[in-house]
Amino acid sequence: MKYLIVCLVAMLYLSGCAMVSAPVNGFISTSVKTPITATSNAQGSKEGTSVCKSILGLFAFGDCSVEAAVIDGQISEISTIDAKSFSILGIYSSYTTIVTGE
Repeated sequence: MKYLIVCLVAMLYLSGCAMVSAPVNGFISTSVKTPITATSNAQGSKEGTSVCKSILGLFAFGDCSVEAAVIDGQISEISTIDAKSFSILGIYSSYTTIVTGE
């Protein structure tokens, strides 16, 4: 029983590798949306997203670049770039880049 408790506690502390980068991180969960940048262009009607995901901090995959979000939304003129971070217990996390424009 002691071995199981030690393993569970170690997993909680070592799972920080799967945390997403956000201005604030919750130990149990994180779900925040933050601005990255804005331009002087008018708010656009198009929106594109790109996502990266991580499982247990061991496997990371996806393309969360601004370029991928621009292609997804078929945007030629960027208005804003935002980010959304989500994590549960460091087991699963995702980072989404959101681009708006025309």
